[in-house]
Amino acid sequence: MQGVLVLKLLFLTDTHIRGTTPKSRKDNIVETLERKLMEIIKIIKHYNIDYVLHGGDLFDRPDISVSIVGNFASILNEFKVPIYIVCGNHDIYGHNPNTVNRTMLGLLDALSVVKIVQRDEPVYLCKNGIKVQLTGQSYTYDIDNGNNSDKYIITDIPKDVNYAIHMVHGMLLNKPFIKGIPYTLIDDIKDTKAHVTLSGHYHSGFGVVEVNGKYFINPGSLIRITNSLSEIERTPKVAIINLDDSIKVELVGLKTAEKGEKILDRDEIENHIFKSERLFEFKQSIDAAINFDKLEINEILIEVSNAEGVSEEVKKEALRRIAHSQMKNIGDEI
Repeated sequence: MQGVLVLKLLFLTDTHIRGTTPKSRKDNIVETLERKLMEIIKIIKHYNIDYVLHGGDLFDRPDISVSIVGNFASILNEFKVPIYIVCGNHDIYGHNPNTVNRTMLGLLDALSVVKIVQRDEPVYLCKNGIKVQLTGQSYTYDIDNGNNSDKYIITDIPKDVNYAIHMVHGMLLNKPFIKGIPYTLIDDIKDTKAHVTLSGHYHSGFGVVEVNGKYFINPGSLIRITNSLSEIERTPKVAIINLDDSIKVELVGLKTAEKGEKILDRDEIENHIFKSERLFEFKQSIDAAINFDKLEINEILIEVSNAEGVSEEVKKEALRRIAHSQMKNIGDEI
């Protein structure tokens, strides 16, 4: 393989496209997202990108308004290169990828604006004699429960494939995280045969980690909506991946991303942290009986997914019913 022959990829994740601005931000999030995606169009042209990969959570909710979807679909069409994506937890109902055909992400897939990558249906990307096997794992409620590291691992690569890339929306981390939050460590999946593992979901990202010649990449979310003081210091980035006779990765910070102090409301973030601490103390004081009426739907989903002493059958049925309830609210039927 000649070094001058190269296949170029751009990886971004967690755009969380939405129509309303979170309390933690002081800007207009729609306008900010538009500027960032327009900058990515320029990056695609500048680096001669062949394919764009998205790590999931394109949208902030599965039933986002048609006007917002239409607006951003037009921008995505301006990428002028194929866009491959996996489903994030915010893209689907009830943390169930099987509901995607009833979501706005599913609509964009049907209209060929993006292409959802399925685990058992590899996509082959070819350019300049380089062949890449691309696989994807969408978010599932149990992806990081400790027994599903296989969802992060690729075990088979055809002989005519030069590189294997696996894209996952899950809590993949380079070091241990907060107790009580499920996650998967890079060390747990380092035996994967994938040359590159791309992950989303963890908004802060961990950059680029190389282990025994294999690359694990999470540049962090494109938009800063997490109520975290660490987000103030972070610059949203995309990853540029060059594949020729070797793998080269470059993280590119977005010039249109304002400094955190300008667009993130520190008072609101600190207030959120204070309330979160009080909530944690309250939850510690009770042993059982969660009052679901007082929780947001995503909090309910997390509680159900992480519940201990509950059979998998019960968890799946509970999540199915939550998804059904969500879709009923938009006039859909399961």
